[in-house]
Amino acid sequence: MSVKSCCIYSTGVISILTLIAGIVLVLSQVFQNILNAKIKKEIVLRNGTHAFDVWENPPPPVYMQFYFFNVTNPAEVLKGERPAVLEVGPYTYREFRPMERVTFLENGTKVSAVNTKTYVFQSDMSKGPESDLIRTVNVPAMTVMEKFKDTSFIANIISSYMKSVNEDLFTTRTVGELLWGYEDGLLKALKVVEPTLDDVFGLFYKQNATDDGEYVFLTGQQSYKDFAVIDQWKGQNSLNWWTTDECNMINGTNGASFHPIITKNETLYMFSSDLCRSIYAIYEEESSVMGIPGYRFSPPSTVFANTTENAGFCSPPGNCLGSGVLQVSACKQDAPIVMSSPHFYQADEKFVEDIFGMKPNKKQHETIIDINPLTGIVLQAAKRLQVNVLVEKIPVFSQTGDIRTLVFPVLYLNESVVIDEVSAKQLQVIVAEGNVVVNIPFMLIGLGILLGVVFMVVQCRQRIPESSSAERQPLLKS
Repeated sequence: MSVKSCCIYSTGVISILTLIAGIVLVLSQVFQNILNAKIKKEIVLRNGTHAFDVWENPPPPVYMQFYFFNVTNPAEVLKGERPAVLEVGPYTYREFRPMERVTFLENGTKVSAVNTKTYVFQSDMSKGPESDLIRTVNVPAMTVMEKFKDTSFIANIISSYMKSVNEDLFTTRTVGELLWGYEDGLLKALKVVEPTLDDVFGLFYKQNATDDGEYVFLTGQQSYKDFAVIDQWKGQNSLNWWTTDECNMINGTNGASFHPIITKNETLYMFSSDLCRSIYAIYEEESSVMGIPGYRFSPPSTVFANTTENAGFCSPPGNCLGSGVLQVSACKQDAPIVMSSPHFYQADEKFVEDIFGMKPNKKQHETIIDINPLTGIVLQAAKRLQVNVLVEKIPVFSQTGDIRTLVFPVLYLNESVVIDEVSAKQLQVIVAEGNVVVNIPFMLIGLGILLGVVFMVVQCRQRIPESSSAERQPLLKS
């Protein structure tokens, strides 16, 4: 056999071997497993890792937007008519949320920290100044009336005092007061008989430049799925506000970090101290942020559904308000606070119909998290929650008039973040390198096919001259 023929047949053999090798590597996912192993090793909460730096001091800017519901017909509401509200906002704050007092525990398998949050008002991103006036439900008054409604003697005294100072079911306060606190006259009067009572009220009072308690996180050193998972909060492994062990479980991360190698069929768990409970999100669709691929996860309607699984969240036991709302009085100093999605999105229709001005919209009111599935890094997220007050007619308090029993909206928040450009460029490099590694088997298959085509072309060209010379020989003999 000539050298030329040897080279041709060698090309054919290499083509077949390369093709087989590529197919075997694709089926066995060798390179995918190598990439996953590398990512799992690097995504750990440990000093010196990029994952730890991002967890300790998140680089992307976080913004908190507040939208208030201004009551336009308070007199009519007290007569039993349907409330009408007008959405006012946003009032936007830049949120700084570094992890502080970081201490590694148990040979680096756990880390404790507090998540201090500070809010700085952004006038250029807001509808108006913090001095804007909002008419809304008088939450301190409603809380006091609910607390003493079954004690007629004390209730009558409180009611008489409220009349003397013109304290009503509705109040007009500035945005800043409603959010961060103001001295309430009724609470101040009650403090005389109950010195431990705080006479300052605000929906987010004592939540600016403060933390919500010490967390202990798993670092992911023992298992990549444990990355940033909460092990304890305020020294406890579970809550004590709800009536079942399952409802009192602290599950998942704090919603700012997730483990790498995320699949579409996963359920992502998160603990929210705002909601006083753990929630979960499921895969919704593929997404892309700054050219980086992501998976979009969102909480399904079953999270707040009025079902047997959620019966433990009913407060008091057996008193369920309906699907889409969560009464959190137990963890809000007995204030009649009810949480929901903005505009009662995914809630029972009755809550929407009870309030004129509710316009639930999936795009504007759904909580979403877009995560890069390879690294678990959050590309963008929007946590959207609504704060409501349960109001009702209390006969001993004339201040409630003939008001209907309602879940009355006060405000909703949109806490959002989008990955910054520097972090996005770094992640784009990681994703690109990962794509190259994962696609090596397909490159081998492509090379095998290319070599096969070359082999076939050379073979065909080699046979054509032989056929032509064989046809010419009879002609020469004649």
